[in-house]
Amino acid sequence: MVAALANFIYAHKGDILHADQHRDPEQNLFLMRLEWTLSGFTLPLADFAAKFQPVAADFQMEWKVAASAARPRVAIMVSKSGHCLADLLYRHQIGELPCEVPLVISNHDDQRKLAEFYGRKYCHVPVTKDNKDAAEREVIALIEDHQIDLIVLARYMQILSKDFIARYPNRVINIHHSFLPAFIGAKPYHRSYERGVKIVGATAHYVTEVLDEGPIIDQDIVRISHRDSLEDMIRKGSDIEKVVLSRAVGWHLENRVVVYGNKTAVFA
Repeated sequence: MVAALANFIYAHKGDILHADQHRDPEQNLFLMRLEWTLSGFTLPLADFAAKFQPVAADFQMEWKVAASAARPRVAIMVSKSGHCLADLLYRHQIGELPCEVPLVISNHDDQRKLAEFYGRKYCHVPVTKDNKDAAEREVIALIEDHQIDLIVLARYMQILSKDFIARYPNRVINIHHSFLPAFIGAKPYHRSYERGVKIVGATAHYVTEVLDEGPIIDQDIVRISHRDSLEDMIRKGSDIEKVVLSRAVGWHLENRVVVYGNKTAVFA
């Protein structure tokens, strides 16, 4: 398979820049990410699928091709906490995240000034127990109207419906404020503080119908001392959350994440 892919690119004058592989023997899968330059490449991307299909058929491949120059359209959803939103918008402004961010959606109005400081459209969609379905329909309408490719939950503290998640498979990334699967649910920092933990962490994952159990993209931890107060722990946790989320979003935008089953291979 590696030889067939390399020969196909070579036959059209392509220059391979990176080739990464992983084999999962338990699932009998071979995963590969191949990156090449289009300079001198004689096959237009518009014609790529038709030409490549015979090679894909020989190996029963599931595959896609994406241009690195493409800039996916990202919607950021947030509630009251703004640290992850601020980090994403700053990294986008300095060019670290290759995407467009046409809008920020929130069920609160707290982060409007931050979003507007970066020139982002801010859409306030309040959510109550009585209007949850209507509010979600409004959010979906915003996503569709703005042709959004990726939805980032930057501490958006509402549970999305199964219908919403099914509409955007592997296109919703969430940051969980703990090192899954430990201390899931409400107030993980308070619960971990009571247990005297020595690390706290954060987990970025794709959202699935099973709450907080989607394919994990990235995780990280920070050390905690017995001298740390609850406020120290929350501050340290917030710092790691924004780093993990931005890293996961960046890898997704660069087509470095392959989802298979409830796992991912990240060719970073």
